[in-house]
Amino acid sequence: MTERPIINFLTSHADKKTVSFHMPGHKGSAIYRKYGYTGFLDKMMNCDITEIIGADNLFQTEGILKAAQEEYAKLYGVKRAYMLVNGTSGGVIAAIMASVPKGGKLVMARNSHKAIYNALLLADIQPVYAYPEMIEEYGISGEITAEEITRCLDENPDASAVILPSPNYYGICSDIKKIAEIVHARGKILIVDQAHGAHLKFFSDCGFSDMPKSAEEQGADVAVNSIHKTLASFTQSAALTFNSDTLDHYVLEDKLQMIQSTSPSYILMGSLDINADIIKNHKEEAFTAWHDALVYFYEEAKKIEGLEVIRDSKLDFTKINLDMSAYGLSGAELEHLLMEKGIYAELTTGNILMCMTGIGNTKEHMKRLLEALKEIAESRPKVEGRKQTPPAVLEARFELCAVPSKKERVPLEKGAGRICASSIIPYPPGIPFICPGERITEEVITYIKALREAGEKVIGVNAEGEIIVGVE
Repeated sequence: MTERPIINFLTSHADKKTVSFHMPGHKGSAIYRKYGYTGFLDKMMNCDITEIIGADNLFQTEGILKAAQEEYAKLYGVKRAYMLVNGTSGGVIAAIMASVPKGGKLVMARNSHKAIYNALLLADIQPVYAYPEMIEEYGISGEITAEEITRCLDENPDASAVILPSPNYYGICSDIKKIAEIVHARGKILIVDQAHGAHLKFFSDCGFSDMPKSAEEQGADVAVNSIHKTLASFTQSAALTFNSDTLDHYVLEDKLQMIQSTSPSYILMGSLDINADIIKNHKEEAFTAWHDALVYFYEEAKKIEGLEVIRDSKLDFTKINLDMSAYGLSGAELEHLLMEKGIYAELTTGNILMCMTGIGNTKEHMKRLLEALKEIAESRPKVEGRKQTPPAVLEARFELCAVPSKKERVPLEKGAGRICASSIIPYPPGIPFICPGERITEEVITYIKALREAGEKVIGVNAEGEIIVGVE
């Protein structure tokens, strides 16, 4: 067995000096060094402490942690904010459990992250699915419309809350302002999974009107932000913002202490503190440089023949969605070609390769990506009329049944017609393709087999190729 397998991989990868278009958003130590936080990096091991005198307590903040959380509340313009060390996952689970009684109903986007589905199981909550529109050309999920939320609430007036992702993994935002008005008119609570949009508030603060507004600005009761995904904190750190007149914040705090670790990392919380300090003191510089780099990329990308880049008025365009199927390339094939050039992306779906930018990306990173894309285009012949078939993501509305209480494992090939008993989740993006209580179809089996044969990770299918279904 290889000694120190994790460290060997990490140090080897770091030595390659790659360009990151994947999370986390800091993109390495350069941004900390640029803004004067080298001392923290040098002393990090000695900063790894517990709740000693003076260090405060995350679950009853009275000192330094309270001050840090109050700073986040000011930055996001909300009543309260909470640092999270279990990622956005912990925040959305706590928010759901605080908003929906045990056994109650939650209106939720069908393209929600698996953490939301975990909350349903933990609190015995019944889902009411709101289906996203589809961007058919690319086979990816679009927005959740206000009309769809209205339909769900009209058909389920006993639902307590609504949750949806905005932006979604591809950067498509929903009309949170209109949805908030609908939800609040019915006396319900709106939770926005803003894991991919922690940065939107600050682009807005800087006056950039070409970005969607944040959930905080549009009336969400609770928004949960993965600070680490696009901003400058370490992986697994996040912030929950609270701005509700309906939800009791004491109930929310109780659920947060149930879900989060009782040994919160001061390294993670320290990185959240640094992120807040960067935004407070260097917001205009940092976000203008990021915005300028993005505008530069999109303008230069137009010059590369055969390259399609998704642009939409509802798009948070910090997510760069690339399509080079004009050269016969799927998103996965394009990803591998870029990796050979030292450029690592975040996600592939059918034809699409999504490059996730962050506060740490620079114009030089954009130039390297553009150069690589240009080289790929110039080295390949165009394939007239050839388009990869987009995957059937969430288009089907599966037959809903009771979640099975008795379960068994069966080979994937024998799952058609059975009731799913454990979510099957391509990862990334971490959105269940089929959920407990949904009847599995032949199309589902075919799609999952294709993902596995392509080497993709699919949670819910074990090494033996078995899935969990209800006992008939």
